[in-house]
Amino acid sequence: MTSSIGDSIHLSLFGESHGPAIGVVIDGLAAGIPLDLDQLQAQMEKRRAKGRLSTARQEGDQVEIQSGFFQGHTTGSPLCLLIRNQQQHSRDYEATKTLLRPSHADFTAFEKYGGFQDYRGGGHFSGRITAPLVAAGAVMLQILAAKGIRVGTHIARCAGVDDRPFPSGEPQLTQAIAALDQAPFPVLDREQGDAMAAAIEAARLEGDSVGGVLETAVTGLPTGVGEPFFHSVESVLASLLFSVPAVKGVEFGLGFAMSDLRGSQANDPFQMDGGRIRTATNHNGGINGGITNGMPLLVRTAVKPTPSIYKPQQTVDYARRENATLVIQGRHDPAIIHRARVVVDSVVAFGLCDLCCRRFGTLWQLEGFPRAFDRGPDLGV
Repeated sequence: MTSSIGDSIHLSLFGESHGPAIGVVIDGLAAGIPLDLDQLQAQMEKRRAKGRLSTARQEGDQVEIQSGFFQGHTTGSPLCLLIRNQQQHSRDYEATKTLLRPSHADFTAFEKYGGFQDYRGGGHFSGRITAPLVAAGAVMLQILAAKGIRVGTHIARCAGVDDRPFPSGEPQLTQAIAALDQAPFPVLDREQGDAMAAAIEAARLEGDSVGGVLETAVTGLPTGVGEPFFHSVESVLASLLFSVPAVKGVEFGLGFAMSDLRGSQANDPFQMDGGRIRTATNHNGGINGGITNGMPLLVRTAVKPTPSIYKPQQTVDYARRENATLVIQGRHDPAIIHRARVVVDSVVAFGLCDLCCRRFGTLWQLEGFPRAFDRGPDLGV
């Protein structure tokens, strides 16, 4: 099992859903980065289950720093963030441990690990493991914010209900990101958010679940970030996003909609804007050739309906090798998309920090390190 990723910054996850603790180790952080622990905990709060739209499992998700942090700053050694599990109900899974839950990793895990995997709550495959991802992302978001780089995600679509799209102007987009940071239910149109919440509640009452699409925007990125071919911005971010449980699709800019356009419609014309080279449109989502072009980065992520539902489902008993009917017990979300938005913010922030360190070096992480190369070399023209 591989639970590590990163190049200049290395991230390693550990723990299982029903184990004593889960966490993450971040290696490659510069020494001297100030961390606001209250802000870190505020990010964890966005992921926490609340109300009838989420699971009844109520974890405190208090982050304990085990190493790499001293007197308010990173030390340069690996930063270890630990989150203790306190609300496990492992008995909920004992009676059905060999009944393969549809759309979960049960079957594939049995096949790959021979039954030695921790089956309780999905073990290391559980969405619970996204909690340390959010803790790591909180660190990365603080690094990016010190550079004037802002990351925000809204629910673009859920249960057939569409939110208002992100504004196209960069100042307005940055304001929208700031508003989302304070929003308990991440939408731009509150009425549409209420309609989404009602649809989620309706699915819950029927023992069912819903999915949706998250849309993420990043402003303030410098130009020239990304390492084609295999470490392009799309390659790195897509790899991270597809690592998030329940993500089944990722697109940048107009994404698949571009396939229906002509080149004259899809291309983004260049123009001068206050001494800077910009594009008149942003159909490519701020990326050309796998490299940032200075426009806002736009990415959409498809999240499938929560696979744990309370309706009877056809399945197989893995031990007996016979057909069976599964009726799950325990505590499960009718939708995870509103909790997943902060997970998406977190992995996008990690990927961008890693790419920026490849471009500018490890010291780029420090506040005050110059945002050089925005204009590129002087070509004498």
